[in-house]
Amino acid sequence: MSASTKNIWKIISASSVGTLIEWYDFYIFGSLATVIASQFFPKTNPTAALLSTLATFAAGFIVRPFGALVFGRLGDIVGRKYTFLLTLVIMGGATFAIGLVPSYETIGFAAPIIVLLLRLLQGLALGGEYGGAATYVAEHAPANRRGFYTSWIQTTATLGLFVSLGVILVVRQSLDADSAVSIRKFNEWGWRIPFLVSIILVGVSIYIRLKMNESPLFAKLKSEGKTSVNPLKESFAHKTNLKMVLLALFGATMGQGVVWYTGQFYAQSFIETVCKIDFGQSRTMLIWAILLGTPFFVVFGGWSDRVGRKWIMLTGMLLAIVFYKPIYQQFINLSDTGPYLTQTPVSVTQPVSKNEKVGENTITTTTVTKTFADGFAYTQRSVDTVFADAAKPVAHAPTNYIERKLPSSVYWKFVLLIFVQVIFVTMVYGPIAAFLVELFPTRIRYTSMSLPYHIGNGVFGGLTPFIALLLTTINTGDKLVGLMYPIIISAVCFVIGTLYISNKIDPDVSD
Repeated sequence: MSASTKNIWKIISASSVGTLIEWYDFYIFGSLATVIASQFFPKTNPTAALLSTLATFAAGFIVRPFGALVFGRLGDIVGRKYTFLLTLVIMGGATFAIGLVPSYETIGFAAPIIVLLLRLLQGLALGGEYGGAATYVAEHAPANRRGFYTSWIQTTATLGLFVSLGVILVVRQSLDADSAVSIRKFNEWGWRIPFLVSIILVGVSIYIRLKMNESPLFAKLKSEGKTSVNPLKESFAHKTNLKMVLLALFGATMGQGVVWYTGQFYAQSFIETVCKIDFGQSRTMLIWAILLGTPFFVVFGGWSDRVGRKWIMLTGMLLAIVFYKPIYQQFINLSDTGPYLTQTPVSVTQPVSKNEKVGENTITTTTVTKTFADGFAYTQRSVDTVFADAAKPVAHAPTNYIERKLPSSVYWKFVLLIFVQVIFVTMVYGPIAAFLVELFPTRIRYTSMSLPYHIGNGVFGGLTPFIALLLTTINTGDKLVGLMYPIIISAVCFVIGTLYISNKIDPDVSD
């Protein structure tokens, strides 16, 4: 059963807006990981604080499968519409609340505990959102265009990241004309704004979703009294269906997850922490790459209607396996300051110091920038805090920050390298919603497809930034060691998918 072309676009729009906002809510936490680390964890060990933040970020992914079980069951019993309306409310409320949590300096260890609990709520909500949206669209779509129409839902995850980066960049740049002061204000309280404004977006999406109708396939099943009494048992206790769940996980979603998070989240983290590229440039690079790459979700989703889902997804994984290390080595080479050490800069700014009173403390920020003939700029900032409280263990706590601002030619090479990774993402992610929908019958589809997706994408994929950073702290001599995790996971998934996944497109999504 399919809707008219006009109706299907209304359905896609209504589903996509809400899903995009949920992804935005979920990803602003990861996009602000370094800032959140300084707010909610002790500042005595910045690396440990960042690892703790990434672990909290990853916790939201780890509980996503539980959200898939809870809300998947609800969606297969009550219906698609009201289930992913509920997930939107939970996600929006948790995100807004994170923006209100006092810092570690104010309430101590209660701060990271509260943030962790809110992050778990975000993960549970997202665990129920994606399966509902993908199922809802697929059950309205014509059989021969299912890959094309569901691929629009696939764009929402990347667009959610795009919007989060854009909002963060606009907020930071609007706080003060002086970049050093703007950074300090953003790190102190400005980071809360992207969390708080999400409540407005959620309100708009709730209004839109309230006007949606139930999926026609599910409505038909419900009217005939054929809905599942126990979706969990049918999904995972029956051998045939359990086999499909495991195949979806280990032959598709596991590899898709690590490719997605490496190409976007780990790329951003690597560019900032290893290459030490200017904050604004690192964000706009990713924004440009995502903007240019996002249409390819629809390209590959539509192509999968003609040639099948399997080989498009597996080719994306294979390309990632082969090209990740060369791409990230090129990041390092392009940001190397070595060639500039023998050159005379065309300008060197005199050290500029600014004193600001923050409470009883005094913060002095000193900035020096060297600019070279090709436009490369090397900035070093020293932030020195003089504590008024004599009980503080250190009277002066200077912290040095180094940022590189790339010339235009090198900047666009970075954009190209990120864009290539986004293409890998679109190959593995564009067709996967249609692939998962076609594996499972209508009566248990919400539950069955949500679990492997959120284990593969949420657990294996969501752990990528944390495990990659952890590997680099263990083996400090190899800057590329963090890539071993996504490469190994993608390789395992590629082998299993090649051997056991069928390339046949199932034209029937009903029972």
